[in-house]
Amino acid sequence: MYALNYVKVKSVKEAADLLSAHPEAKLLAGGMTLIPTLKQRLARPTHLVDIGGLPELRKIEVKAGKLLVGAGMRHHEVAASATVRKAIPALASLASAIGDPQVRNLGTMGGSVANNDPAADYPAAVLGMDATVVTTKRAIAAADFFQGLFTTALNEGEIIVRIEFPLAKRAAYSKFHHPASGYAMAGVFIAETGGGVRVAVTGAGPGVFRWKEAEAALAKGLKPAALDGAKLDASSLNSDMHADREYRANLVKVMAKRTLAKLSGKK
Repeated sequence: MYALNYVKVKSVKEAADLLSAHPEAKLLAGGMTLIPTLKQRLARPTHLVDIGGLPELRKIEVKAGKLLVGAGMRHHEVAASATVRKAIPALASLASAIGDPQVRNLGTMGGSVANNDPAADYPAAVLGMDATVVTTKRAIAAADFFQGLFTTALNEGEIIVRIEFPLAKRAAYSKFHHPASGYAMAGVFIAETGGGVRVAVTGAGPGVFRWKEAEAALAKGLKPAALDGAKLDASSLNSDMHADREYRANLVKVMAKRTLAKLSGKK
């Protein structure tokens, strides 16, 4: 790890000011990706700006038909929150299966969404629920926020403050865990909303995406059999030592059917 300056700020504004004054500074929330990167000397920030404990980022509430989750909320807190469990049980269930206990006790929702790891769980919920990412500068729709492998619409110095999830009629999530990391080799989040059915996939491709063919197939009813004829182009999916593209395409369909079974109350 290279030498750097550590600053524990007292407000989001102070953090934003530091980022503006020091362009090579990095935000530190849970540090689940950043700390290993620093240890391997793959990054050399001038400052670490610690925002992990800011009260401004650590709120969960339901307001105007939306669940508002502060960016600093840790995974285990999202999973255990009575407010989340009542408003969007699928989000609490998703959070409870992220990584391992160490990750869940340190990692934050905002950090995960900002990092946009292609195998992370939260992006599937954000895109599947058509959520809004609220930053220090603006509100960004989920469809515009995720832009590919570790890439988002965030500009330099922009800080995620909270995620706003519209309340759905019902939603569920299923994933096939990587046996070592716990990341999703394929994860599918399905939400039945006032605007129709949304199906978001993580882990299988270079970034989270909506499976439009599945959405069309499920428009007439959320039945697993409806997906039998739904096509998923495997050419754009990931292929590595763990699974090739065709395997992942099949895995997505399997996870989607498991998600639908959860929606119907069947495990």
